[in-house]
Amino acid sequence: QVQLVESGGGLVQAGGSLRLSCAASGRTFTMRRMAWFRQAPGKEREFVAALTWSSGSIVYLDSLKGRFTLAGDNAKYTVSLQMNTLKPEDTAVYYCAADKAGGGIAYDYWGQGTQVTVSA
Repeated sequence: QVQLVESGGGLVQAGGSLRLSCAASGRTFTMRRMAWFRQAPGKEREFVAALTWSSGSIVYLDSLKGRFTLAGDNAKYTVSLQMNTLKPEDTAVYYCAADKAGGGIAYDYWGQGTQVTVSA
């Protein structure tokens, strides 16, 4: 099992920045990817960005490229999400997720989520 704990959410004005962090513990050596998802009120959960540990490759939701930056520390198994030039439509609960090596498409582990609210 892997446990994920997010931190760093909060309230910010439009145009501002926030940095989210996610720390993994447990059987971290089994992880293939760590990722961020978000879910806005009344909407489905949406992929934000993901890091593959073995290759270091990072992928983003196209519409977020240039504003959001994901970084990982493989010594500590933590990932961060730097969010700049925030917009009210970025308001959502942001979730950290991880999956197991050899697993399928779906993510196996989820954090409890952290609220990000961007005021106009």
